[in-house]
Amino acid sequence: MRWLKFTLFASLTLVTTAIYAQTIPVGAKGLEDYYRREQLKGNLDSSVSFTVRPIVPNLSFKKENGFYPDSAEVRYNLLETESEWTDGKFRAKLLPITFQTQFNSHHPYGWNDGAMIPAKGLQMLLSPGIYAEYGPLSIQFQPEIVIAGNSGFETFNKDHYDIIFARYYDFYNKIDLPVRFGTKEYSKAYWGQSSIRLNYKGLSIGASTENLWWGPGMRNSLLMSNTAPGFKHLTFNTTKPINTPIGSFEGQLIAGRLDGSGYGPLEPNKMYLGSPLYVPKPNDWRYLSGIVLTWHPKWVPGLFLGLTKSSQTYSKDLNSFSDYLPFFSSNKTITADEPLNKRDERGSLFLRWLWPEEQAEMYFEYGHNNYSGDFLLEPANSRAYIFGVRKLLPFNRSRNENILLGVEVTQMGDASLDNVLKASGWYNSVSIPHGYTNRGEVLGAGIGPGGNMQSVEVSWISGLKRLGLQLERYVHNTDFYYYAYIDSKDYRRNWTDFSLAANGEWNYKNFIFNARLQAIQSLNYQWYLIQQPGEKYMVPGKDVFNLQLQAGLTYRF
Repeated sequence: MRWLKFTLFASLTLVTTAIYAQTIPVGAKGLEDYYRREQLKGNLDSSVSFTVRPIVPNLSFKKENGFYPDSAEVRYNLLETESEWTDGKFRAKLLPITFQTQFNSHHPYGWNDGAMIPAKGLQMLLSPGIYAEYGPLSIQFQPEIVIAGNSGFETFNKDHYDIIFARYYDFYNKIDLPVRFGTKEYSKAYWGQSSIRLNYKGLSIGASTENLWWGPGMRNSLLMSNTAPGFKHLTFNTTKPINTPIGSFEGQLIAGRLDGSGYGPLEPNKMYLGSPLYVPKPNDWRYLSGIVLTWHPKWVPGLFLGLTKSSQTYSKDLNSFSDYLPFFSSNKTITADEPLNKRDERGSLFLRWLWPEEQAEMYFEYGHNNYSGDFLLEPANSRAYIFGVRKLLPFNRSRNENILLGVEVTQMGDASLDNVLKASGWYNSVSIPHGYTNRGEVLGAGIGPGGNMQSVEVSWISGLKRLGLQLERYVHNTDFYYYAYIDSKDYRRNWTDFSLAANGEWNYKNFIFNARLQAIQSLNYQWYLIQQPGEKYMVPGKDVFNLQLQAGLTYRF
């Protein structure tokens, strides 16, 4: 707080300069993907992987102002106030103000929205900010305020058999994924995309609450995305590729704190045979350690190879060095008195291959969840993967217009029947009942445990401007589905969403506007069929329609 007061006081008295190390927040509308598209076109450094985010465009791409990346843009001082100041080694700058809204008409839908929660109705997010640096020290203060109506809606259908409710809790007692965040209006203030760091050349060390994204995916990432709110963490990371004789490297090592949501799987919680089904989570925070490393071999232009690894444990179980940095030690010894490993671990391997000559890229991520068996003998056991391709097609060269085609497939459903029978899932954990979550949302792929998705995108592109259509098929939690209905061999009721979205971003002077209109048809909503005794096998499911609206703007000083 003393540094914040100093920064605010100094920012009232100082004058203009260039700022060098502020980040583009993960998911920043209109900005983040602009850089990746420009790299596809061959206009930016092809040694930057985009697999360790947030990016620092001033260092990675030598942009004087990362928030005005397009040289054709005209910048106006609409508020007629100073927004950048300097005094010797001290520099300060107002960060963009972001205002985002989201509305769901029937039930919660969506992910990769940071501090926002899964909710029906209207919710809003506001994020202002200021950045300051003094020599190697940088401070970024960018809080986030969220307000959600959090209206009531039909959750797990009350007409499900009691045994199905019991199996629902078997699964969701192993992960902190409440279907609704309480029964009242929701409001929360977070530190948001804030950090304090020491920076030296391409390296940075410090403390942060920023959202992270690891891996090459666009719609999903196996270990780290911006679906959940950012969490407090210590970080040691690169801010640009580090060159070596065998190629360049990017990476990040973190030690963080994860918190629970405080809500049960359903509201209200259910009973079975006179006993509550919900098993309360431990009243303890979790320690998360994680690492991502990307290598760009100098012999293969455009190729990036990488790995991610994470491990979490409850704070009460932190006893030795191996608990804080488990990547540099073996697993705990499992004894008869302690049958469960107190860690929850997962990791992945990924690649991204960029072809600027073709203005295209392909990427792949393959991960394993809490499994230490022989990968070569059982590669499908406890696995998940993401595969994607993107391609730019020239549309109007004189106006620098292109058509962007993108396809991404995410498969989280477990291929192992043994794991399904254990009510397991890619982010579930027996030893860590909160699962791989922060404040009630998954840290990795937003479609959650057991989810499968196919996504196709077609967009018109011109600079920061983008208008597009996106078609998706999303199958909810197949792991729970097969676990719940395996006795009856009833395979009719997959909860599947088909959606079509029109979306876009548009820059005008200092503003970036964004909007998304998505129509979602849910088949067999909450895995429920409308079937009466004596009816034929093939009957209609509980089908519902949901309309999601998103709109927002960013003002850049």
